[in-house]
Amino acid sequence: MDNPRAGQAPSWARQALTLPNILSLLRLAGVPVFLWLLLGPREDGWALLVLVFSALSDWLDGKLARWLDQQSDLGRILDPAADRLYIVATLAAFLVRGIMPWWLVAPLVVRELIVGGCLLVLRRNGFAPPEVTYAGKAATFVLMYAFPFLLLTQGDGMVAAVARPIAYGFTTWGWVLYLWSGALYVIQTVRAVQGERRQLRPRTPL
Repeated sequence: MDNPRAGQAPSWARQALTLPNILSLLRLAGVPVFLWLLLGPREDGWALLVLVFSALSDWLDGKLARWLDQQSDLGRILDPAADRLYIVATLAAFLVRGIMPWWLVAPLVVRELIVGGCLLVLRRNGFAPPEVTYAGKAATFVLMYAFPFLLLTQGDGMVAAVARPIAYGFTTWGWVLYLWSGALYVIQTVRAVQGERRQLRPRTPL
């Protein structure tokens, strides 16, 4: 993990006008709408559509950024921020609705708090956030696909019966991968800070 490079980048307002970042901003704007649909009128069908849009746009904005050569500092912030907000919002709503038990939700929330602490430690030591790992991307991908299936399990019909094993499978793998990716994040942070301290430590004269 390297220290952030110095230099001027395009303004965030300018970066926000790119197609990948517009998709990320729309995904962020959908978070309060999603929460309201789940906890207010309990319109699970519309909430499901918002989740599907979030999952598809999460996949598409990264692809477009690479295809159009529009990768940006703002995009590197917006993309994981939107993912985390959706995950935390969904966990909170599912906990309130009784869709997920507290013992599944609590470790994931603690993971988010620990990762947030790692970000603060890295910033304090002059490091930029590390690149998203494959495990982290996979964990987010699996959880974001688990949530719609969990919504579909709310009922007694054929759809709920078919969705139930799929939802439980995605949830189990997403839960494990999400905690594992958090552990990797902590390891990266510890190694970066220890390496920096070793470089700053004065050498004993010969």
